[in-house]
Amino acid sequence: MTDNEIIALYVERSESAIDETAKQYNTYCTTIAMNILQNREDADECVNDTYMKLWNTIPPERPKPFSTYIGRIVRNLSLKKAKMQNAQKRGGGAVDVLLSEVELCVPSAHNVENEVMASDLTQEIERFMAIIKEEDAAYFLCRYWRFESVSTIAKKHSVGVSKVKVSLHRTRKKLKTYLEERGIVV
Repeated sequence: MTDNEIIALYVERSESAIDETAKQYNTYCTTIAMNILQNREDADECVNDTYMKLWNTIPPERPKPFSTYIGRIVRNLSLKKAKMQNAQKRGGGAVDVLLSEVELCVPSAHNVENEVMASDLTQEIERFMAIIKEEDAAYFLCRYWRFESVSTIAKKHSVGVSKVKVSLHRTRKKLKTYLEERGIVV
């Protein structure tokens, strides 16, 4: 079933929309949630919450591309759950460490002016990703969008761990410079 057909099921309020979404995207959503939460039960809960959120937002939304929309929802729900869990434990977790790697090249969200610029920032990051080498973009997305470990990325792309680490480091530096050149203060 195509993404457009699945979206049409949501618009028609057909309960099979969730079943079809699960058939097509369950592995994708579970992978994202597991990479962030490292706990199967929590990941499954976030995936189910993702399906509920899809049900509640389509319509009026008609997301394109559908996979990115789903990925963003499960990622945000998983990050929120991880943040709550880390707050309860009173300590930083793996998600905090991962996010700290990229925070040096992306402006703080706590500044009101930066929040207003969030849309511009997103567009600039998308432009940046389009101009860097495809290999570097793939590593960057795997690490900071899907929260995959460096060793998992290396295995997936049949390269050494050090190559991935160096690429990620250089890409973060390039992103910081790119954003600063466009007036986005880091």
